[in-house]
Amino acid sequence: MDNQELIEKINKLKKEKNAIILAHTYQNVEIDEVADFSGDSLYLSRMAAQTDADIIVFAGVYFMAETAKVLSPDKKVLLPRMESGCLMADMINLAQLREFKAKNPNIPVVCYVNSTAEVKSESDICCTSANAVNVVRSLGAKEVLFVPDTYLGTYVASQLPDVNVITYPGYCPTHLRIKPEDIIEKKKVFPEAEVLAHPECHKEVTKLADFIGSTTAIIKRAKESDKKTFIIVTEKGVVDRLKRDCPEKEFVLVSSKAICPNMKWNHLEDILHVLETEENEINVDSEIAKKAIRSIDRMVSING
Repeated sequence: MDNQELIEKINKLKKEKNAIILAHTYQNVEIDEVADFSGDSLYLSRMAAQTDADIIVFAGVYFMAETAKVLSPDKKVLLPRMESGCLMADMINLAQLREFKAKNPNIPVVCYVNSTAEVKSESDICCTSANAVNVVRSLGAKEVLFVPDTYLGTYVASQLPDVNVITYPGYCPTHLRIKPEDIIEKKKVFPEAEVLAHPECHKEVTKLADFIGSTTAIIKRAKESDKKTFIIVTEKGVVDRLKRDCPEKEFVLVSSKAICPNMKWNHLEDILHVLETEENEINVDSEIAKKAIRSIDRMVSING
């Protein structure tokens, strides 16, 4: 079955079953052809909370579908491929967070959305890369614990020098594969290019950037900038979308290693399969969900 046939079948089932498809920016670009909403974690969380659909198909990784279920407990949430997990989210569990809190008592916990529902349930507020700085600022605290991404936490600390940000040693393997030398080499070939980087990168990488921001912020900057060439320092999905949306500009992926394999698991065939069978349903323990919704709701209410 070719892509056009798959797209037609998916769209037909969406109407029949009152389903929507949410697709993260890092997904294979053809998934945008059937997605009702495409974007970063904060945007998709807001769409999950607002939808009146009966079924949400989340083209992303496990924690994203879990977050959608917490925000819309009465909806059926389906994940096209159950093996599409997040290595960063797996770096901290409930016991490890409690141990981290015990070593740093009476300090609010800011939890990056790239985490399990259990970890969110033990946190004071969640954030995404789009609103992390504003989330920490909103607490008005002199100290915060930031889990699980140490590099995003380090970036937040650089933007809020009056706040002591104590970070947990988690990281995104895809962004950590990007090295300063990658930017230096690309700049030799494209000296006039603007360098746009994601804050999940190592600080030695982000210090070479002209602009640091979430996937949505990077896309917005590239579209609005007068520059014609850009070195994109994040996952390949951002480059794919920019090339499609701005064919008159040149977008260079900083490294061939900047690909998240788990984000690429989902294909049109998988989306069609879960819509047909309603398999791979995501469920969250009700007590965990009740606790997690507080930190997620606070995140969703704060602008990026």
